[in-house]
Amino acid sequence: MRKLIIVGTLLITGFTSCLKEPVDDGPGPGAGAVSYVYNWPAIADSTEKSLISGWYNQSGNYFNKNNSSDQTFNYWPNAHALDLLVDAYLRTGDPAIKARMDKLLDGAQAKNGNTIINHFYDDMEWMTLACLRAYEATSDAKYKTAATTLWNDIKGGWDENFGGGIYWNKDRQNKNTPANAPASIIASRFYQLDHKGDDLAWAKKIYQWQKDNLVDPTTGLVWDGLDVSGTNKAWKFTYNQGVFIGAAVELYKLTGDNTYIADALRTANNALGSEFTSNNIFKDEGGGDGGLFKGILVRYLMLLITDGSISSTDQAKFANSLLLNAQTMWLKGTSRPQVIFNTSWTTTATTTDLTTQLSGSMLIEAVARLKELELID
Repeated sequence: MRKLIIVGTLLITGFTSCLKEPVDDGPGPGAGAVSYVYNWPAIADSTEKSLISGWYNQSGNYFNKNNSSDQTFNYWPNAHALDLLVDAYLRTGDPAIKARMDKLLDGAQAKNGNTIINHFYDDMEWMTLACLRAYEATSDAKYKTAATTLWNDIKGGWDENFGGGIYWNKDRQNKNTPANAPASIIASRFYQLDHKGDDLAWAKKIYQWQKDNLVDPTTGLVWDGLDVSGTNKAWKFTYNQGVFIGAAVELYKLTGDNTYIADALRTANNALGSEFTSNNIFKDEGGGDGGLFKGILVRYLMLLITDGSISSTDQAKFANSLLLNAQTMWLKGTSRPQVIFNTSWTTTATTTDLTTQLSGSMLIEAVARLKELELID
């Protein structure tokens, strides 16, 4: 893959950094430099340490709802926490991270009523994706076993109401992007592992339903969901753009069909537009569930960059976007030395939800990976 030289001030047209003046940052990696030097692997190490020290529940082996006083267990953020630990493990190979991954899988099941199965199909899909990545990273069979159990349950969420699709939850009232695009990713990844034709058929079937029902055919904008009252086109979330991009990239990898990449690029370009950004920085979508939305978009923009066989120009554009967001968040949206991220990546906070911290950490891991791949300078 061609090396893309992307300098700290982001000179490539369209994503010129607003950070034009030298910054003396204070405590943290690269502190005190006349012009700030971003040591992304060191910054990623600091974000992982912050996540463990601020959110990890040592007695329960799960991550708390926030870093203040709420020790509530929420299933889907803990699935993303496992996914983030996989990022850190792949980056470092640290066996202590693998041990924490094991504890988190056990702790999450214990807090979920001693089962991996959940009421929400979308939440189970995030745990499935995290377990599949954990299996690929470690070859530990327990992760694949958990993923298989989940996938078999998830497929039961499909029926022919609304022309197909998987329900959001087991109340079976509405079907949405969060329950369908990630399911297509799961099916593609199971096919990559086991080469079972049924999984590829599921990946294509779910993707086509998603595209036919919840993607604007003109703009590529991904809508949220539908029910008996119609399609919800008002909710415009970074999350939904990300998972559709991911589903398209995975099917492209399996089929070589350029239609999938065209779909991914159209949606990705839309995700960098004014619907979802302000001054090229991904918008604040609040705490709670919304805190995780940007991180999901980051993860699947990364997949497009690394696995999408896209042009060097497109690679540079998306890498630049992630780099600018990371630089801005680190200098403007991070409380240090604690390393706490905010829902806004341009202002700081001292307490934050697990979801919000995960999004910031996912962004940092992404640019550390871009640095490793020599896609940024």
